Amino acid sequence: MQQKLSELQDQIGYRFQNPELLKSALMHSSYTNEKKLPKHKCNERIEFLGDAVLELVSSEFLFQEHEKMPEGEMTRQRASMVCEPSLAFCARELHLGEYLLMGKGEEVTGGRTRDSILSDALEALIGAIYLDGGFASAKEFILRFVLNDLEHKKLFYDSKTILQEFVQGNSTEVISYHLTGEEGPDHNKTFFAKVCIGETCYGEGSGKTKKTAEADAAYHAILKLRKNKIK
Repeated sequence: MQQKLSELQDQIGYRFQNPELLKSALMHSSYTNEKKLPKHKCNERIEFLGDAVLELVSSEFLFQEHEKMPEGEMTRQRASMVCEPSLAFCARELHLGEYLLMGKGEEVTGGRTRDSILSDALEALIGAIYLDGGFASAKEFILRFVLNDLEHKKLFYDSKTILQEFVQGNSTEVISYHLTGEEGPDHNKTFFAKVCIGETCYGEGSGKTKKTAEADAAYHAILKLRKNKIK
């Protein structure tokens, strides 16, 4: 476990003075239940703190980056920047799921790849950094790993909406999504989907839910359409 914790610290570029805080941030409730540990030992409390720090940093970021943006639009933008799919996307870039302490039952049902668990773990990690190194350290982490490359992240987690807008502005064809297959046991399935514009398939994708597979297909369709405009 110590080696895994060291690997993660190298990856995020932050070395904990108190490694137990990092361990707490990675401890899912299924692990504490399985090990008969007190409920408060899991990462839920520290996640609560990290969520508040993330909201403050993202609010400050929007306020400073967009001087004329009205309050309502800043609220909407912040919600999309720190929504569950977005944070899970960031967590996957850090391979955070590999480092989680998790009960065996949760793990075999795909817990390490579940959006809700990954997004919560990322917020818990932010909370741990805040407790260990203060606000400046947490802010640096958030700017580096959460509020970076926002255009690409928005393209990924809001892909179906962006594709719809793109097609409406360039074509009269109708968008349709089709489930093309699934594999794996019921508790840990992977779904495959494609998206068509008219009769032509423009993107294929996969995910742990049908909705995620469709979003992945839309994402690949957008990348293709940006290179090859609809005629």
